[in-house]
Amino acid sequence: MTTEDAKKDAQKDAKKNDIAFLRVTHLRGPNIWTYRPVIEAWLDLGELEDFPSDTLPGLYERLLASLPGLVEHRCGVGERGGFLERLREGTWAGHILEHVVLELQNLAGMRTGFGKTRGTGARGVYKMAFRTRQEQVGRAALTAGHALLMAAINDTAFDLDACVAQLRELVDEHCLGPSTAHIVEAATERRIPSLRLTDGNLVQLGHGAAQRRIWTAETDQTSAIAESIASDKDLTKSLLRSCGVPVPEGSLVRSAAAAWEEARDIGVPVVVKPYDGNHGRGVSLNLMTEQDVEAAYHLAARKGGSPAVIVERHIGGDEHRLLVVGRRVVAAAKGESLWVTGDGAADIRALVESQINTDPRRGTTEDSPLNALAPEKGAEIILELERQGLTAYSVPLAGQKVLIQPNGNVALDVTDRMHPSIAHAAALAARVVGLDIAGVDLVLEDISRPLDEQRGAVIEVNASPGLLAHIKPANGPGRPVGAAIVDNLFGAGESGRIALAGVTGNGGAALIARLLGSLLHLTGRHTGVANSEGLFLDQRQVARGDCIDWDAGQRLLINRTVQAAVFESNARMILSQGLAYDKCAVGIVTDLDWDPSLAEFHLNEDDGISNVMRTQVDVILPDGVAVLNAADPAVAALAQLCDGKVIFYAAEPQLAVIAQHVAAGERAVYLRGGHIVLAHGTLETRLLALAQLTPALAARAQCMLAAVAGAWAMAVPGELIAAGLRGFDPDAPASNY
Repeated sequence: MTTEDAKKDAQKDAKKNDIAFLRVTHLRGPNIWTYRPVIEAWLDLGELEDFPSDTLPGLYERLLASLPGLVEHRCGVGERGGFLERLREGTWAGHILEHVVLELQNLAGMRTGFGKTRGTGARGVYKMAFRTRQEQVGRAALTAGHALLMAAINDTAFDLDACVAQLRELVDEHCLGPSTAHIVEAATERRIPSLRLTDGNLVQLGHGAAQRRIWTAETDQTSAIAESIASDKDLTKSLLRSCGVPVPEGSLVRSAAAAWEEARDIGVPVVVKPYDGNHGRGVSLNLMTEQDVEAAYHLAARKGGSPAVIVERHIGGDEHRLLVVGRRVVAAAKGESLWVTGDGAADIRALVESQINTDPRRGTTEDSPLNALAPEKGAEIILELERQGLTAYSVPLAGQKVLIQPNGNVALDVTDRMHPSIAHAAALAARVVGLDIAGVDLVLEDISRPLDEQRGAVIEVNASPGLLAHIKPANGPGRPVGAAIVDNLFGAGESGRIALAGVTGNGGAALIARLLGSLLHLTGRHTGVANSEGLFLDQRQVARGDCIDWDAGQRLLINRTVQAAVFESNARMILSQGLAYDKCAVGIVTDLDWDPSLAEFHLNEDDGISNVMRTQVDVILPDGVAVLNAADPAVAALAQLCDGKVIFYAAEPQLAVIAQHVAAGERAVYLRGGHIVLAHGTLETRLLALAQLTPALAARAQCMLAAVAGAWAMAVPGELIAAGLRGFDPDAPASNY
């Protein structure tokens, strides 16, 4: 055996030392990697720096066997299988970990795709970032991915099923539910920003005074009075009947005996349901006998938590759920009865498990459009079986059909078959109750026929209706109910955004932010400012100290009175937290000066200070404006990265970059002849003489010009800018602002 062969065998047999995590940070806003939240991990590969993937025998095969979905990762190659190509040819452990973590998140049901890994310049030390939709899940996936990768490298055991199961539990516990997530995704499609306000499903769409709030299928426009009416089934029926909406005959009772008496009065079959229930809980259908009615009464009273129970005439037909958003029906689903067929050996529990619960659409999580059934636990099913003289433990004869659930299971999409008269009745019912989003339950023989040609009726109007049956129906296309809800909250052309500006740099950014906020306030808008001096609302300081911080920024964005906001940021915030906002109308960059304290972030030529500060320009909206210091060539060069327009500012109008800019018909702000000048192409407008400013502000002309340019970009009229400058003293105590 040659020396080289012996070396290869030693490499093959030796267990590789672990990857060390030097730092793990959740970047919650736009950052040097991407516009979206990521987890950034600093890795020390140790000896694995000397062992790219092509030198680790069996690694490719073991990873692909564990995570076959890696074939979908395009990586830098840009096509399916791209990452596997890199893995086969040779790539380093940090890059491999990035893709393993992404795939584990995908397997857990939290789909993500962005990831990137870069060297830091220090041997074996890398920065790796990956997209995550939820911090706890992302951190857990990082830990699990690390363990899986080391097991694959060293050919040791790893329980992937248990790992994915734990991650799925975290997704269920911490991530938005599928209905809320569907609405948020629809808002994102319209470029409406979103903020999660709690660990649950309370989400803010939009910023400041332009915001709306949702809680699954409830919004800040959902009336508490309407919800109370909807939960009072007797009152709901009375209101609907008075407005000509067909409802079943019936009345309220408070005892089992009274329930049977009412059933005899209106004639069997009847329906018994809770007075204040919803979502079909405690409802029993098609009851014919005194024993069944009395048993159904006790079930309804228990489920509703009150002795008040409704008995009403049973309407023949199928149950339908129509989703009303605003003034129109956006989706309709039909229910179906569930049966099992006996084989002479299995009891009903086993038959339900093999004939119903095997449907992949059924499950116990929010992602399942249909619920898994437990006949020994479901009170409604137990009662239905008792009516047939059976229990969950009964063994039906071979070929015997047993009804498990009459109606219910409303998950068969019939939206395209709906007759306009039925849609009109459902929309009217929601309006009568007063709900902006409602689930209207009707019993119909045929949803495609006019309502007055059949014995149909509205049986319930529900607040906070379930959306999943329409998003992921058991059959038929999913309906864009999230888009309908977002469109009902935000009119055409509304973005949910307020006038928002960001100021980044070391050159007087705090003063620029405060002055710009003052100028915006003069337009009559409630204005917030977050900078290194504190937090300001309408020039009143509400918090002192450094507020270049994610949490301080969020205080402005969730404030329902704020109509305009200005945020100061710096390289440290971008590197350690990300910006506090997703996009802005105006982004101001003063300089790219190096701060020695940033050395701890291992910045190299690929992600140096320019790459960090460009984040402020990257987040400017397409119809927004970048305000750039023309006196700093590195800052001026950021103009090419802006999706919107650019306004240059500088004291010297003769700068080549300004001359070229205005020659092209664009805007600039500068000084000429002792005056502040607004230039738009060849047109110059004298705004104000420096002599009219307070001496302290005139001495800081560069900062003043940046704020003027920002105010001009945000459509503050020139006369208001001039008035604001005259009365602004940067040295006045902060409490005066």
